Amino acid sequence: MKVRTEGSSNYEYVTARVRSRKKKLFDEDDYRKLVRMGQGEIARFMEDTEYGTEMNALGTRHSGIDLVEYALARNLAKHFDDLLTWAEGPLYDYVANYLRKFDAWNVKTVIRGVYTDAAPEAIETDLVRTGEFSERRLDRAAEAGSIEEVTEQLSPTIFGDPLAAAMGDFESEGVLVPLENAVDRAYYAHLLDELGRTVPNSPEGLYGEFLEAEIDFRNLRNALRIARSGADIDPAEYYIEGGQLFDREELRQVATNVDELVERVRASIYGAELSRALEELEAADSLIRFERALEAALLEYSSKLSNRYPLSVCPVISYILAKEREVRNVRAIARGREAGLPVEEIEEELVMT
Repeated sequence: MKVRTEGSSNYEYVTARVRSRKKKLFDEDDYRKLVRMGQGEIARFMEDTEYGTEMNALGTRHSGIDLVEYALARNLAKHFDDLLTWAEGPLYDYVANYLRKFDAWNVKTVIRGVYTDAAPEAIETDLVRTGEFSERRLDRAAEAGSIEEVTEQLSPTIFGDPLAAAMGDFESEGVLVPLENAVDRAYYAHLLDELGRTVPNSPEGLYGEFLEAEIDFRNLRNALRIARSGADIDPAEYYIEGGQLFDREELRQVATNVDELVERVRASIYGAELSRALEELEAADSLIRFERALEAALLEYSSKLSNRYPLSVCPVISYILAKEREVRNVRAIARGREAGLPVEEIEEELVMT
């Protein structure tokens, strides 16, 4: 990542552009329609939306659900490349660094694909080609024959050393949680290093406030994943620095006691935002519904910051999360319909606010 851009940030221009685009995102009525459509109907629906350009451009090479997925990925990359084109000054750096989340996404996608012996073509379908990784690096990683080879391919990146350090737990437990958590920790450590010291209510401070919340939510999710995986892994070993809800030792204690965890979060500054997620956690037999509720809560939290600080990085981050949610929801619907899943089961995979 380059050194912080000189000059002033053009918040007014960029936030006006992202607010305009955010209004065009699918709403819950659109998702309710899509989840009841067949595969052909989904493709036709997408052609009549702002994804039409990508659907038409890719239609000669792909069809059906594959066409929808490739169109989603290309459209997402286009919109986020636009953000980098618009942004100036420090705002550019905030956005560019945050968009490295898709480098992290792609690393985890490759790891999961290689772990399940998926074909490189299937892995590439799920890659989001934005962030800093080159096309060549992504393609070579997707073609790797083992997790060890993926780690070697990524050794020059910020994820290389953390993945290598997590290999021992992966090999002894046979689950991907240590590797995925290592990727998350590397991503957030990089973000916080780039941010440095922050001043409350400054642009850096507002960016830092959002990152604290995202790290807190990620720690909460990861700790529960480890606790419920049955693996002999200490949640504190994969604690992400930078949040404020738990310290390392507290995370270890609450990860195995859902009742204590729920009460702790309810009493925190996130109590209101996470009330629905906590209800899901108490009621659910699996983590899926809870994780989706957590994602919805983070969206709501980002929207609150966006409304509170309209000329800041917050509306941009809120848009990134909302656009990402749209793409993931449509992908989940398309795959669910292709697999013949019941409507109710597909709806459980969706992030609804």
